[in-house]
Amino acid sequence: MSLIDLIKTVAVKAVEATNPVHVLFGTVVSETPLEIQIHQKLKLTEEFLVITERVTRYEVNLEHNHGGGVKALSGMLTDTPIRTGLKKGDKVVLLRVQGGQQFVVLDKVVK
Repeated sequence: MSLIDLIKTVAVKAVEATNPVHVLFGTVVSETPLEIQIHQKLKLTEEFLVITERVTRYEVNLEHNHGGGVKALSGMLTDTPIRTGLKKGDKVVLLRVQGGQQFVVLDKVVK
């Protein structure tokens, strides 16, 4: 083995040893407090989770008034959910941050 091949092998093993990112799948087992089950023996609590905007609840007010008229749908379009946030039973994609102490909740799995 040449010196260059040896250096390449050592470099690859060094990166693998640090586990920069690892993709995992989990299931939401509790909404409040948030808990995500990775496998039978590992349940992550909020202190280990980094929540992205994509998995948080987002609502908008869709009511519109055309200049003083009666609103036909008054009260029906306020706080219309665009994203529902995480619910019990949702499947999620997680990224384990280097070192393994933090997990980024990237998104929900839909199929």
